[in-house]
Amino acid sequence: MSITEKIKASPRLKKIVLWMLMPKNQARPRLWVKLFLNPLKHKKGKGSLIRRRTRMDVLPFNYFEIGKDSTIEDFSTVNNGVGDVVIGDRTRIGLGCVLIGPVKVGNDIMFAQNIVASGLNHGYRDIEIPPSLQPVETKQIVIEDEVWIGANAVITAGVTIGKHSVIAAGSVVTKTVPPYSVVGGNPAKILRQYNFENKSWTKPE
Repeated sequence: MSITEKIKASPRLKKIVLWMLMPKNQARPRLWVKLFLNPLKHKKGKGSLIRRRTRMDVLPFNYFEIGKDSTIEDFSTVNNGVGDVVIGDRTRIGLGCVLIGPVKVGNDIMFAQNIVASGLNHGYRDIEIPPSLQPVETKQIVIEDEVWIGANAVITAGVTIGKHSVIAAGSVVTKTVPPYSVVGGNPAKILRQYNFENKSWTKPE
């Protein structure tokens, strides 16, 4: 049994290790984790930039990667506490965005401002226990290459957004979006799709 498996199998040991990595009831890692552990575990591509006012709640027991020539703008939050967060090449995460893993973001993607993409849901089914204390559920969000997401959009757990799609500002995306689609609304619906036969963006029938 590996060290990781031993820690996961022992509630007491797991509690001690988590306390060493981050303060009680906090999502932020301790300073020593940021300075010494995370640089060994996580990957930052050449030319990538994480702005100084970004909140990086990343821990070593899950993965974080940002590809080359990508940027995370100020006042954003990235959290890999319950799942990996992977950002591809030449991608920009705009001001005030929130990424909570598991999330996989592709190449050449534009996030506008104040977008939330969360692969996490809190449990609520046991009415004797507060939702904050119930086990979480995770489903990976996948955002394929060349996607443009408008300001204030919300991407819910388990959603895949297909290549070269556009998410209108303020949309709440609860279902998978096919490639080459424009969607909008709450819940988001397909407004247009690219027709490869006549080479135009057309409304669905």
